Amino acid sequence: MCFTEYGKQKAVTFSYDDGITQDIKLIELLNKYGLKCTFNLNSELLGKKGILIREGQRISHYKIHPEDVKYVYEGHEIAVHTLTHPFLPSENEAEIIRQVEQDRLNLSKLAGYEVVGMAYPGGGANNDERVAEIIRKHTGVKYCRTITNTDSFDLQDNLYRFNPNVYHIMEFDRLMEMGRKFVELKANTPQIFYVWGHSYEMDYSPDYWIKLEEFFKLISNRDDIFYGTNKEVLL
Repeated sequence: MCFTEYGKQKAVTFSYDDGITQDIKLIELLNKYGLKCTFNLNSELLGKKGILIREGQRISHYKIHPEDVKYVYEGHEIAVHTLTHPFLPSENEAEIIRQVEQDRLNLSKLAGYEVVGMAYPGGGANNDERVAEIIRKHTGVKYCRTITNTDSFDLQDNLYRFNPNVYHIMEFDRLMEMGRKFVELKANTPQIFYVWGHSYEMDYSPDYWIKLEEFFKLISNRDDIFYGTNKEVLL
């Protein structure tokens, strides 16, 4: 773990999916507090416009344009989210490889560096051992994030089914509770606090951006915490 090389036993990292225009505002907020995030993009969906119906309202789901990817995500990490966001457990081996590796290659070209991370697309049981093993053996991906939350900050052995801690603003009470616990933790072994979500979810309520900044204030500027992208923290 690279963060232990800096004399720190605790690390905080963020992961946000879909590559949408709300990421721009999120990045401004992350940068304000010196926080680092990994953004998981679908390269064949970049530049497309969309609307999601969530909580009885229309939510913008406009994708970042390909030519803007490098600039928008500068200082953070770009990672794989597959070409078109399919449900991978239902796909055959060849299609899993194509969806993951071609997305990785496309994004590497846009980013200007080799992309090695990934977040599984879709909700529910969006991954399994078969899919993880195919990705490990046949792609250049080195870690994959699930959507299965864990209460533990301990290091995990399986980086191809890496479980986060909390689903950001959609579990705000849990987010703040775990944040306070992590800040107060006196760690003797490496510990990771991993938060994930989608920035479009911040548009569900006028209060959500305010609440997220409240969490950023809590978790940031701690001398005993390393703040890094997923790659910087996990590899």
